[in-house]
Amino acid sequence: MQLFKIFISAFLINNVVLMRFLALCPFIGMSTDVHKSIGMGLAVTFVTALATCVTYPIYMLILEPLGLVFLQILVFILVIAALVQLVEFYLKKTAPALYGSMGIYLALITTNCAILAVTFDVISNGYSFIEAMVFAVGVALGFLLSLVILAGIRERLRSSEVPAFLKGTPILFVTAALLSMAFTGFSGLVK
Repeated sequence: MQLFKIFISAFLINNVVLMRFLALCPFIGMSTDVHKSIGMGLAVTFVTALATCVTYPIYMLILEPLGLVFLQILVFILVIAALVQLVEFYLKKTAPALYGSMGIYLALITTNCAILAVTFDVISNGYSFIEAMVFAVGVALGFLLSLVILAGIRERLRSSEVPAFLKGTPILFVTAALLSMAFTGFSGLVK
């Protein structure tokens, strides 16, 4: 039951984009098309899970016992950057169209503050390895969910009549704000 609470909290209640307002650059930039959103969300999910899987033991077995906790930020960023490079090489070889459509946003996964936040949250919350992995996957899938929802709404907005003064960026920000407000309804879901 505890793992379920951790997952639901990370996925819906404390959604990394809509409730914590992290990773807004890829959220806005990659939500123009549902298929691109899914691709980006899956890439972020892979990197987040793998980053947590790698950084957790590094912190617990090396940094903390040796008193090198002050290197946490540097080490975690290096691990995330290396993992993003692996994802980039993989997508370039296996899905060149998706790789091309992601453009600069794929490289921006390295600086995606949501991934770094997950690695820090895992340590600060005192999660076990299994709890850390559930949390990481929950956060990443919450990011994927918010991307896909916004992309779907943006696709519908293209064929809708929007007043001239709201076209483009203004309606996008209003939509994102309303989506964020809707997610506050999940706050009482798990106690």
